[in-house]
Amino acid sequence: MEIKHVVIAGSVPARSEKLSFAQLQELTGLHPTVVGELIELGWITPERTTAEAYLFRSRDVYRLRKLDRIQRDFELPLLGASIVVDLLERIEYLEGKVNELNRLL
Repeated sequence: MEIKHVVIAGSVPARSEKLSFAQLQELTGLHPTVVGELIELGWITPERTTAEAYLFRSRDVYRLRKLDRIQRDFELPLLGASIVVDLLERIEYLEGKVNELNRLL
């Protein structure tokens, strides 16, 4: 048996960076079927526990909130909104690279 976490008397366990499905749903307000569709599409890729539960990253909350806002504001289908979020993230990444290259000049 492998020990993954040791609790020392008087100490508080480290807070996990991972979120459960219920926590994700509470933080985003998205219906479980929507989250399930996005997992099936590969748009978010949670980790699986040995109990077959999903664990999400805090970054997933940010992406899902952005997706929900764009979907509602522009009345887009889920797939369309996910493409918009992907493109916005790509633009942000490329702008960062351009700024990084400009600093080197």
